[in-house]
Order: sequence, then C-alpha cells, then structure tokens
Amino acid sequence: MLYFPIPSQTPRHSPMERFDVVILGGGLVGLTLGIALSGHGVKTAVIDPADPVGVTAAGFDGRVSAISSTSYAMMTAIGVGRHLEGKGCPIDRIWVSDGLAPGALDFAPDADDGVMGTMVPNRDLRVALAQTADEAVNLTRFQPDRAIHVDRNADGVTLTLASGATIQGALLVAAEGRNSPTREAAGINTTRWQYKHTAMVTAIDHEVPHANTAYEIFYVGGPFALLPMLPGTRSAVVWTVPTEQAPAMMKLSDRAWLAEAQKRIGGFLGEIALAGPRSSYPLGFHHAARITDTRLALVGDSAHAIHPIAGQGVNLGFRDVAALVEVLVEGMRLGLDPGDAQLLARYQRWRGLDSMMTSVAMDGLVRLFDVPGKLPSLVRRAGLAAVQRSGALKGRFMAEARGQSGALPRLLTGELI
Repeated sequence: MLYFPIPSQTPRHSPMERFDVVILGGGLVGLTLGIALSGHGVKTAVIDPADPVGVTAAGFDGRVSAISSTSYAMMTAIGVGRHLEGKGCPIDRIWVSDGLAPGALDFAPDADDGVMGTMVPNRDLRVALAQTADEAVNLTRFQPDRAIHVDRNADGVTLTLASGATIQGALLVAAEGRNSPTREAAGINTTRWQYKHTAMVTAIDHEVPHANTAYEIFYVGGPFALLPMLPGTRSAVVWTVPTEQAPAMMKLSDRAWLAEAQKRIGGFLGEIALAGPRSSYPLGFHHAARITDTRLALVGDSAHAIHPIAGQGVNLGFRDVAALVEVLVEGMRLGLDPGDAQLLARYQRWRGLDSMMTSVAMDGLVRLFDVPGKLPSLVRRAGLAAVQRSGALKGRFMAEARGQSGALPRLLTGELI
C-alpha cells in the first residue's frame, strides 16, 4: 500500500497506527527490507521523503548496481526478481589488470557455477522494488513524508510525521544513507575519511560486444571500470580520478571526455559513444562503531560505506537486510518483540563483524592500488599473476564477488521460508 500524504487534509490512517517495524528510508536497501519483512508477515512501515513518481521516472541516468549472485537470489525469493526479468545483464567474467599490460587476473567460472553477478540499471531496480511493494500485504509506505519527531525508548517507538500522522512501532530501522540523522541522534560514532579520489559515472555504447565481461583496469590515477549492460554493446563506466583533476575532467566536452576514456580502454571495444549523462561524486569511507541502539538497527549506508572498487557497497546493505530479517523472523516466531535487546545483540554480532572485515579488506585494496610509481605497479602485476595461478586464492576472490563468503543469512540462500 502506498500512502500519499497531503498535509492540508486529514490522514487516511488512524491517529495511532501500530507496526512491528518502522523503516526510515525507502531507497534500494530500505524498501528491500520492507518487502522481505512483509513477506514473512511482519507488519512494516516505510517512510521516505522522495517523490515516488520522480524516483521511478522514465529515462536512464547512467547509474547501475552490480548485484551479487546471492543478492539476486534474495531478490528472486522476495518477489522482486520477476519484475527484473530481461532488465539485468549477467556478469560471466571479470577481468582485472594493471593498465593494459599482460599478467591480468581472469575470473571465468565453470559453466555449471552460474553467473558471478548481474548489472541492473538503478531505475529498473527502483521500479521493480516499487512494483513488488505495491503487491506486499503487510507493507505500508508513507511517501512522500518524513518523521519530524521520534520518541524511542525501552517501551517502543512513536513517530510524528510531517503529514500529521502518528505511528508506533516496536523497532526503528535507519536506512537513510551515509548522513543518517537517526544514527547521529543516537550518538553512534563513526570512523570516516575521504579518499583523494572522485568517481565519474556514466554509460557508453561501444562497437565490440562486451561478452558479459566486467573490466577493472588499474591506473596510477585510479581504477577504470567497465561493467556490462544490456544490450551487449553497452557498458557502465566508473572512472576514478584524483579529486583535484575531477572538475577539469567533468568540464570537458563529451567528445574530449570520450577521447580520454578511449585511451584508458585501449580501443578493445571499438568506437565508443555516450549512452547517458555524466555525473561525479567524491569517494569516502565510514563505518559505524555499532549498528544498534535501544529499539534501533542500522542498515546499508547508514551503517557503513566503502569504496566502489569491487562493487560490494549495495551488496553489503542487502546482507544487512537478509541478516536482520532472519533475526527478527526467528525471534518473532519464538514470541519475542522485534525490538527485543537479545535480537538486536545477535544482529550486531553477526553484521558488525562481517561488514567490518569487508570494509577493511576493500580499504586495503584501495590503498594497495593507490600507490604511485613503477615499482608498486610491478608488484601489483606480480600479485595478479600469483592469484591467477593459485586456485585457492582465485576461488576466494570469486566467492567474494558472488557474495558467498562468510556466514550467509538463510534469506540469501533461499532457506528462510
């Protein structure tokens, strides 16, 4: 159910409607959580200030998400997958190289191993989530709307919305993004820093088909990633440059920018042309010291944000979703309140460790490839060659890419019914 609040009118809902879980933020992670909880009979509310028409408006803005194979399995399990059919491009192969020199690391799984992930345009993902949410029986969306007052204590959570509605819940979930006001209000400290890099994002059409291959090409200035999209002659570009160079690069004409991009590609995709607008954003890292508080849980970027070097950002958020759903559903089946401190402690132990390990690993990878000079480049090439020769190391990296490392929540494996 989608509720469009109009402040000048009396809200359609009762003065004090009660939910099991209230989610602040209806983006990719927040709405996925709402849908997954609803499917298990958990009465859930999602509050989001964005105009629902605007976020699903027609047109491609160049942004895409790399959905790991386990995350995609979860999307299928909760009913989103059927709305994504024909929209995503499978990643059958990942090619990692230091520049265009020999010694690349080639991840090509066996035919019976399945795809390593799926590239999905963000708009298609938002539309699929909205369509699934419309079908969800136990989910109510207050959108556009926002909480203007939140009272959270040992007995529960009460929110007053800008529309005039007042709702109660047993658990509040913050899915508000990197600058989560709920996290800050809870006094949860974050470790954070900015990288000296900016990511330029767009999509290109190219002459030579990509054959469902994702390319990660490392240069002294930063990695240049090409991510396969549909049709087979379109790829998303995530081009990382030193922050001081980004303004000048973004001011280039489309023709000049494409010429610079072609130098990084080396021409192996033939002629290229822009397929979407160019945008840029600074790159940073943050990790919350804890992801729970009294009747509060953090998910997605509210809890952690990492460098996009391995495309794991949104998948970390989906792992949060799967873990929190499992903890809450199992606890409620035992008769526990969804805001029970025992359940939140289990979620903290589970996701706090996994997200920290992934965050630290990705930060280390960024720093390894950020060292300038010829010697580090030679070391990187030797390292890539060593991983290519080692079946165990290569298998570990492939498991990371698929999102299959660590203790997986059962929602990611299709076992939570």
